[in-house]
Amino acid sequence: MEDFSFEARVLNTPYEKADVYHSLSMPVYNTAAYEFDSAEDMEAAFCGRTTDHAYSRITNPTVQYFEDRIRMITGAMGVTALNSGMAAISNTLMAIAYSGANIVTSRHLFGNTYSFLLNTLGAFGVETRFCDLTNPAEVRKHVDQNTCAIFLEVITNPQMEVADLKALSTIGKEAGVPLIADTTVVPFNIFKAVTFGVDIEIVSSTKYISGGATSTGGLILDYGTFDWSNSARLKDVSALIGSQKAFTFKMRKEIHRNLGAYMTPQVAYMQTLGIETMSIRFERQAATCLELAKELQELENIESVNYTGLPGNPYYDISTSQFGPLPGAMLTFNLASREACFAFMNKLKLIRRATNLFDNKTLAIHPASTIYGTFTEQQRVAMDVDSRTIRLSVGLETVNDLLTDIKQALP
Repeated sequence: MEDFSFEARVLNTPYEKADVYHSLSMPVYNTAAYEFDSAEDMEAAFCGRTTDHAYSRITNPTVQYFEDRIRMITGAMGVTALNSGMAAISNTLMAIAYSGANIVTSRHLFGNTYSFLLNTLGAFGVETRFCDLTNPAEVRKHVDQNTCAIFLEVITNPQMEVADLKALSTIGKEAGVPLIADTTVVPFNIFKAVTFGVDIEIVSSTKYISGGATSTGGLILDYGTFDWSNSARLKDVSALIGSQKAFTFKMRKEIHRNLGAYMTPQVAYMQTLGIETMSIRFERQAATCLELAKELQELENIESVNYTGLPGNPYYDISTSQFGPLPGAMLTFNLASREACFAFMNKLKLIRRATNLFDNKTLAIHPASTIYGTFTEQQRVAMDVDSRTIRLSVGLETVNDLLTDIKQALP
C-alpha cells in the first residue's frame, strides 16, 4: 500500500480479522470485556503473549482499526488513540518525565498545555524551561543532561510562530533528547513530521480528523526514530524490549492503562469516517483561508493579518519549506482594541462564536479573554497573547460569504 496515494491508503486499510458479514465500515464494538475459550487463553491475553482484546480501557477492535489507519497513512511504528489532544500531550510527557528532569519549550503554547507543564508536571518536580525555539543558539543553552524532551507546536496558536524543525531535531540528536511536536494545525496529507526529525508526533484528532467537530480525541505517533536507551526514564525498558520500541511499550503497557484515557469505540468509529474526507476538506478550507487572509489585508479597519502562508509574513519561508503553500486553515487578525474585538464578534451573522479548530463551520474566538482568560495579564504579555487579536478557524463556506460577514461586522 506504500505506493498508493494518501486517500487510497486511508480507504483501504485492512481489518486485522475479516468481518464475518463483509462490512465495508468497521463495526462499533460497544463492549467493555471479551470472552475467552479457556483460562490459558485468558492468561496469555492479560500477560501480553497474544494480541487478543481483554478490556476496552486497554484495547478495543474499533479503536485499534482507527490506530491502524493512522499507522497506514503516516508510517508510524506505533499509534495510541486517546480521548483528547490534552490526553495525548499529558500521557506522552508522563511517560518520559521524572522529578529533576526538564522540558525545553516555548511560551507560545496552548493555554492548557502551558498549565500542564508549569503547574501539573511542576508539582512533581519537572522543570519547564521556556526559550525562543526559533533561536537554535538559545535552545542549545537550555538543553542539558536532564532534558527529557524538546516540545513545541509546529505553528503556535494564536501567535502563529514557526520554528525550524530540522534545526531543533539536530540539537536533540546531539544531546540525546527526543523532539516532540504537536502538529494539530497541519494534517498528515500535507505534512510528514518524521521527515523533519520529529520523533513523537501529537495530534488533537478533534480537529481536522473528526470531520465537523463530531467528537474529541488525541493521537500519539511514535516513529521509532529515537534511541530511548538515552532516556533516564526508559533506559530499563529499552534493555528489555529494544531502544526504538521502548516508548510505545511503556505507553501501551503502563501509562495509558494507568491514566485511563483510551479512546472510546464510538469516537474511533466517527473519526475513522472523518479521516476519509480529511484531505478534500482541508484543501478547501486551507485554500479559502489563504484567499481570505489576502482579502483581509486590504480592509482598512483591520490593523494586521497573521497567516504564515502570506508572502511577507516573517515565517513565510520556513513555513513554506515545512508545510507547503497552504499551512493550515487558521488565521488571526488584529483590531484597534479589545472592545473593538468584542463589538466585531457580537455583530457576526454567519461566522460562529465558538472555540475549536477546523470545524466545517467557520469559528471566531477572542483568545485573550477565553483560552487565556484565567491567565494574569503579565502571563498573557509573556506569551504574546494580544487582547486585540481575533482568531478565525476557516470552514467550508465560500470566501465571498465569509468576507461579507466580516465586512458588515467591522466598524
